[in-house]
Amino acid sequence: MHFESRRRVRAGEDIIELTIGEPDIPTPSHLLDVANASMRSGRTRYAGGKGEPILLQAVADKYSARTGRKISPDQVLAFPGTQAALTITMLSLVEAGDGVLVPDPYYATYEGVVQAAGAEFIPIPMSPDNGFHLTAEQLEAAVTPNCKVLLLNSPHNPTGAVLTPEEVAAIGDICEKHDLWIVSDEVYEPLIYKGNFASPFDIEKYSKRTIAMASISKSHAAPGFRSGWAVGPKWAMDEIQHVSEAILFGGQPFIADMTAHALSHPDGTSDEMADNYSNRIALLMDAFHGSDLVPLEPCAGMFMLVDVSATGLSGAEFAMSLLDSGVSVMPGSSFGNECAKFIRISLTVDKDQLTIAAQRIIAFANSI
Repeated sequence: MHFESRRRVRAGEDIIELTIGEPDIPTPSHLLDVANASMRSGRTRYAGGKGEPILLQAVADKYSARTGRKISPDQVLAFPGTQAALTITMLSLVEAGDGVLVPDPYYATYEGVVQAAGAEFIPIPMSPDNGFHLTAEQLEAAVTPNCKVLLLNSPHNPTGAVLTPEEVAAIGDICEKHDLWIVSDEVYEPLIYKGNFASPFDIEKYSKRTIAMASISKSHAAPGFRSGWAVGPKWAMDEIQHVSEAILFGGQPFIADMTAHALSHPDGTSDEMADNYSNRIALLMDAFHGSDLVPLEPCAGMFMLVDVSATGLSGAEFAMSLLDSGVSVMPGSSFGNECAKFIRISLTVDKDQLTIAAQRIIAFANSI
């Protein structure tokens, strides 16, 4: 859908693109200044395979403050974005014959991440009836003897769900009972509108089986810099480093310097984005009220799911036909079986454009 939309835009069609989650504000200028100064000073040579010390310390400081425990730089690995962190961590933890549990809906790349490691992808069906929150009971019912990992994502893409501390603790209990690793994708941590962030890594008894990861793509509007990290038990990070070095052989020192500066000098970028997205959520909730389209109000992130089943179309059919009305969205089936009746709308255009997009979406739904 995204690439077809881009093709049509290049051909001159008037299409409002609401597909991918790319922040619509520029990367803060002070971060560009740091990266530029770092390059000019000669920080363009090979980096350490684990990551540059300044970045490892900045990440350790972030998680020390968050968890209330002393997190060492030895517990951190730097990666070019969360996607690389996910893939290399999964390659390190599982192989053929192992199972990886993934709540459904799920981010579109997760299936490939698991299968690239040779493991079995085991979806856990979640329900919109409870806002797509994974429950301990659902997890317990899905565990098989070959399971090694739970791939957890909260705040969640595409649903915007935020697990409560109590839910995270109950999930941690199940993982402890069945000796599961928890790979925790936390890239939307700064973008929460309702509820409070909770991570299994922040609970000490689960931290020994948790590898948490994030990046500056969403928090600092810097997706093109591809800068992320993973944090977990030291012995596990030492092992994962071997796999990381075989694939990446280090990153870019000047980007590490910029990322360390971003983490140690809060600048309000994520607050600005959160305000923008929250206002846009309110706009869409109002726009769709009374129509045949049923929005699921997100508690976090930069996306909204909309149930289009009342039109008689699946999410994929709706999204493909909607292109002819000048709006591109993602079909819910891109994110698993449990999302098939939804479309996913990105909130990364300004309110004027989003208003026009909503009008076009409603007009299309009414025309069916």
